[in-house]
Amino acid sequence: MSRPEELQAELFTALPEDLRWRGPSSFWAQSRAHAAGPVHSFLEGPSFDRDGHLWCTDIPHGRIFRIDPGGRWVLVTQYEGEPNGLKIHRDGRIFLADRAHGIMVMHPEEKIVRPYVTRPNAERFRGPNDLFFGPDGTLYLTDPGRSHLGDPTGRVFRIPPAGGSAELLINNAPTPNGLVLDHDGHNLLVGVTRGNAVWRFPAAGDAASRQIDLFIQLSGGLGPDGLALDEAGNIAVAHARNGTVWLFSPDGEPLLRIRSCTGKSVTNIAYGGPDRRDLFILEASTASVMRVRMPVPGRAMFSHA
Repeated sequence: MSRPEELQAELFTALPEDLRWRGPSSFWAQSRAHAAGPVHSFLEGPSFDRDGHLWCTDIPHGRIFRIDPGGRWVLVTQYEGEPNGLKIHRDGRIFLADRAHGIMVMHPEEKIVRPYVTRPNAERFRGPNDLFFGPDGTLYLTDPGRSHLGDPTGRVFRIPPAGGSAELLINNAPTPNGLVLDHDGHNLLVGVTRGNAVWRFPAAGDAASRQIDLFIQLSGGLGPDGLALDEAGNIAVAHARNGTVWLFSPDGEPLLRIRSCTGKSVTNIAYGGPDRRDLFILEASTASVMRVRMPVPGRAMFSHA
């Protein structure tokens, strides 16, 4: 197999100094080994709205930011929560995977975060991580909690377009993280962080008959975090703590390696720009947003369809 071409990301913008947190750190931050002192932020959940603004979250401080096309930051709101994944509905609502509370929702005009689904099947989520809207508005989400290789109990759910109960799809993943539907919309691709892999399994059908494939196996770093798909069905994978985003073909062949120009804590990615050919990359340790020009436009998200 040939070595993939390498690209270098460039810095687009970074969290301004006046928005870097200097107060006490939350329980989430204190539970991380690297958080001996105050944590300025931990950026996650990049998602573009129809006006070209990039939204993202700050997990330890319950903040939601909006970045305009010129790289200027606005603190939209702050609340008592731990928002991780963020996706935008076609109607403009902001959906959040909140590690402390469950799935939350916010109307951008109101800037008030409210519960959406917090108790799947009369129990609580263990710590939601990321979200993805299917073309019909079905919401898929990962719920890793504190799962790992020694306790592979991370879960993936789906919530129907009308809301209501969450249906369990799998419950045996060591830290399921970013997720997308594949090009045909038949299979879910899920980054399994502690397993350093991307799993693939049918999005529909009965849970008892659902077979899971090991689609991509990585080495080094921590493992896959955020995922994004382009119009050709290629999958971009943010490789946490490896300073890299990989681009794989629909068959799992490595096509590109994109290297960070800042730190190694690459958390999540989103296609954006006027033609969706710019891949935006979050790096948590420096609170920076990088971008790189890609050969194929990203697939239009549910918010833009």
